[in-house]
Amino acid sequence: MVLANFLCTVGVALAACVPLGALAQSAPAYPTKPVKFINSFPPGGPSDTLARSIADVLQAAFKQPVIVENKAGASGNIGADLVAKSPADGYTVLVGVDTTLTVNPHIYKGMPFKPADLKPIMVMASSGLLIGVNPATGFKTLNDLVAAGKTKGVSFSSAGSGSPGHLAAAVFTEATGVKINHIPYKGNTPAVTAVLAAEVDGGVLATPGMLPHVKAGKITPLAVTSRQRSKLAPEIPTVAEAGLKKLEQEVLYGAWVPAATPEPVVQALQRAFADALSRPELQARMTSLDLQYEGLTGAAAAKRLSNLSEHYGRVIKATGMKVE
Repeated sequence: MVLANFLCTVGVALAACVPLGALAQSAPAYPTKPVKFINSFPPGGPSDTLARSIADVLQAAFKQPVIVENKAGASGNIGADLVAKSPADGYTVLVGVDTTLTVNPHIYKGMPFKPADLKPIMVMASSGLLIGVNPATGFKTLNDLVAAGKTKGVSFSSAGSGSPGHLAAAVFTEATGVKINHIPYKGNTPAVTAVLAAEVDGGVLATPGMLPHVKAGKITPLAVTSRQRSKLAPEIPTVAEAGLKKLEQEVLYGAWVPAATPEPVVQALQRAFADALSRPELQARMTSLDLQYEGLTGAAAAKRLSNLSEHYGRVIKATGMKVE
């Protein structure tokens, strides 16, 4: 205590005089055991691939196993609820997309958790979606789709109720007046398969899952919903270029922990995620997933999510979007 008091007196310790024992306790070592990533969607989708890519890097950095588990269902609510009710110690992390927190509270009558139960570590990246149709529809442009949709209606697949594709159908309806029959599937892959099989006219789905079929001539691309053209398919126009800027929509990929997680642990995770996402192999993987790095943390991340939730709430109220 004599040494601690001396350091406080001369001002070379912390700004406030804190006993050395208490200081050590305020910054616990992390991690000291395996970390679990919960992905709230089925395997194989962009959020799952991103989660596993980050886990591979962090496993080496942490010198601890980083395990990815898929807890899909209820538009991401099952996985998010599991994390929200986990111990707030940083060892259970939700890795998923924003719609679980920005859309689901507006379409589910009874949410098993509140968005405030989760604290964002980082809004890692964003991505637009690809509007694509089965060639049998005969649609060549976005205006073709809109014209047909206003007269006889069209059908869209999605990765499930409350998914980005479902939201896109509501945004489409609100912006254009097109009549859309939304058909939910269990994941992005079966939603794309439905377009290929002409079970539906088209869909607004993750670009990486659609693009191989676009290149094979089995899906006709009409536009991407991002603000800029996709690096994976620069020949496809944006919705703004097609004259329908109101259709702009980007999916946010993020990581969250229980709200009561200590700030030093949150900051340790933020540093780890930022370091992982700055590495060339992760940047290449993000490009392959059509993801644009965002890197928002703290208040900036919370505000971005809050603004989206308010916007989507208005769209959902106007269109009557609901769980099917």
